[in-house]
Amino acid sequence: MLGNWDDLRLFLAVAREQSLSGAGKVLRLDPATLGRRMARVEKGLGAVLFVKSPTGYALTEAGVQLLARAEAAEQAMRVATAEVAEPSDGLAGQIRIGAPDGCANYLLPQVCARLVAENPELDIQIVALPRVFNLSRREADMAIGVSAPTAGRLVVQKITDYRLHLAASTQYLAGGAAINSIADLQGHRLVGYIPDMIFDRELDYLTELGMTRVPLASNSVSVQVNMIRQGGGVGIVHDFSLPATPGVTRILTDAVSLTRAFYLIRHEDDRRNQRLSRFAEGLAQGVRQEVARLEANA
Repeated sequence: MLGNWDDLRLFLAVAREQSLSGAGKVLRLDPATLGRRMARVEKGLGAVLFVKSPTGYALTEAGVQLLARAEAAEQAMRVATAEVAEPSDGLAGQIRIGAPDGCANYLLPQVCARLVAENPELDIQIVALPRVFNLSRREADMAIGVSAPTAGRLVVQKITDYRLHLAASTQYLAGGAAINSIADLQGHRLVGYIPDMIFDRELDYLTELGMTRVPLASNSVSVQVNMIRQGGGVGIVHDFSLPATPGVTRILTDAVSLTRAFYLIRHEDDRRNQRLSRFAEGLAQGVRQEVARLEANA
């Protein structure tokens, strides 16, 4: 039989990372030690939980059955811990948010700073990566996305719409040919995403405008904005980033105006977690207010 919660925790990490090395990094545990622990767990259960191969650790049928029970136990532990540890007058403990780097750079710092100021026992971690987060693997407690996922056991809440426009630095505009129409863009350098690294179709702005060649590209929104700021060319920017980007101005606002949305995404098992629900409400409200404030000053 399974010894204790610690054994379940180790099993969950290996199942989610599909390797001893990956799980070891998450757990801060030596892979060899972790391998011995998993061998003891399998011996105690009298069942093989993983099929080992050069490509990683895959769950056996017995492993899949244990995974469902282990995740249920994990959720029960999270809820119980939150209920015991949560002070009546504020949020406490660690909460990790996954977010695309545009949101993480220009919105979450001030929103999360206010939440921590209001809840001194709260620790917030922002993971800023240009990709979709896997909440089933507990990469984060919740995530902000630019589209609403349609698969998986997830709870999705629309936070707010946001706007984007073409922009360039005043330095670049002063030194180049006039831009009075979309057709005039053909004679200018474009800044944008690396085409094969766009992780969500909602981010494929330039294709929507019929533009395919991107001389200056990055998978990071903040890098793109800095390329534009340094006079690299013309690109699509979030209106909420402009107050933090002096020297960059919007162009062709009547011809090009895009609207996208942010969504708050949580694992369905966390629906009854009052601590995470309270935090999610404060986070969504803060992001909504911050987008409105910054866009008004764009």
